[in-house]
Amino acid sequence: MENAGETRTAKTNFIKEIIDRDLSEGKFNGVHTRFPPEPNGYLHIGHAKSIVLNWGIACDYNGKFNLRFDDTNPSKEEEEYVKSIIEDVKWLGADFEDRIFYASDYFEKMLELAVELIKKGKAYVCDLSAEEVRKMRGKPGEPGVESPCRNRSVKENLNLFEQMCKGEFPDGSRTLRAKIDMAHPNLNMRDPVMYRVVRKPHHRQGGKWKVYPTYDWAHGLEDSFEGITHSICTLEFEDHRPLYDWFLDELGVYHPRQIEFARLNLGNTVMSKRKLLELVKEGYVDGWDDPRMPTISGLRRRGYTPSSIRSFCEEIGVSKYNGVIDIWVLENAIRNELNKTAERRMAVLDPLKLVLTNYPEGKTEEMEAVNNPEDEAAGKRKVPFSKDLYIEKSDFMENPPKKFFRLSPGKEVRLRYAYIIKCEKVVKDGNGKVKEVHCSYDSSTRGGDAPNGRKVRGTLHWVSAPHAFKAEVRLYDVLFTSREPDKVEGGRDYKESLNPGSKKVVNAFLEPSLKDARGGFRCQFERQGYFFADPKDSKPGTPVFNRIATLKDSWAKIMKRN
Repeated sequence: MENAGETRTAKTNFIKEIIDRDLSEGKFNGVHTRFPPEPNGYLHIGHAKSIVLNWGIACDYNGKFNLRFDDTNPSKEEEEYVKSIIEDVKWLGADFEDRIFYASDYFEKMLELAVELIKKGKAYVCDLSAEEVRKMRGKPGEPGVESPCRNRSVKENLNLFEQMCKGEFPDGSRTLRAKIDMAHPNLNMRDPVMYRVVRKPHHRQGGKWKVYPTYDWAHGLEDSFEGITHSICTLEFEDHRPLYDWFLDELGVYHPRQIEFARLNLGNTVMSKRKLLELVKEGYVDGWDDPRMPTISGLRRRGYTPSSIRSFCEEIGVSKYNGVIDIWVLENAIRNELNKTAERRMAVLDPLKLVLTNYPEGKTEEMEAVNNPEDEAAGKRKVPFSKDLYIEKSDFMENPPKKFFRLSPGKEVRLRYAYIIKCEKVVKDGNGKVKEVHCSYDSSTRGGDAPNGRKVRGTLHWVSAPHAFKAEVRLYDVLFTSREPDKVEGGRDYKESLNPGSKKVVNAFLEPSLKDARGGFRCQFERQGYFFADPKDSKPGTPVFNRIATLKDSWAKIMKRN
């Protein structure tokens, strides 16, 4: 597990203030939290915020943290998602020890409690379709219409519910509803559905069950069964809290406290599982772990570290107000970490041949390069240097504008760790395109020093042409050009703002030390950005590199202009 052992810096927030009051008033004797995902897709960065929050609170109070699968919808849930969620939570460093739970393990107990509500006259079997239930629920400020089935006898309801459980009715033909108040100002309290007929096999339970509980019915009971003290949810469940409380109070069982916080909305991406699944199934991305995706598996493959994601979650904090966090805040979290920890290497992504005309033919030198200027203990390495080099095309201009401090005819620049050179000649192909630049080098400037007060403003990275090797490098960028793809104006589909430049594949020339890079190796390509050897596609001797982030954020400026 990466970076799982560093010390947490406990920050206060409104949730912890509530917990502090609860503990001081004796409402709870300790703290027990949980992360309750539905296994109907891969986790994304929004889930990471919830994981870090719930696990972090348990750590801060020396409490317990559960991983619980809310597997109550067999039509959308798969074992693949269960495995991926367990892997993601462990990778983030959230330690649930041996406390993995499943809602499906509580189905027997939930059913017994549902029967108890029927016997108390607090639940009834309803024949209305889902559409009819929705229409008769009414609107805010207007009372709903009671179901014609609402006043069935306890005996009839018990009989019908038993038939539902045996699968004697078609899917969706009957539901079990709580009998609360069809005129309640909160629509969630207007006789909500507790069970529906779904005769589909469950990924863990097989074909045993013909009815499945709704989230509202199952959620509070799961918390109660596990002894959760504080059930921390996102704001969309705030209006469901009265129902959470009603079920637990009516049953007279242990009652945790539900607290809501604002979910994470990250700029230039979408956070809906449905939309992420759509992007995967329709081939807009290369799977759930595509490095452009906001999924935890995608971020892991992009090269993010668990500690950088935890730092990001700690930095943005928790609040009661919805807003959008700019993508650069997440990128800065990994930049700040890798600037201190990542070793530097040289790579040329868009090569231009550079020939040192006065350098001895066949000669090779080894230049001493610093591995990390932020970490002296990282030491140094040797980089081969020769007559023929590659530099970036963007580092040369034949007719440069003012303040272009890189290479141009008659101008001098430093070659990083090597020599000062001067452009003497430009060689073009038959179409007038520059194919080589010929330069002279000053042998007295080894190491890049400029003697006698000589001013040389530009410094270029390079690789030796005979020693460099070609490697696939994937330049990833934001997935959407719009900061809020879900709010594209004019009724357009969110996919219309997909960024056509979100993935660019180049064959780059890399310094030879990178040839043995194994999947999972992170480094900074000098002057280019932070890169990660793809753990899936890298092979011994042929690494494939993913760009984690550029050295500086470019989208922040673009978004401000727009």
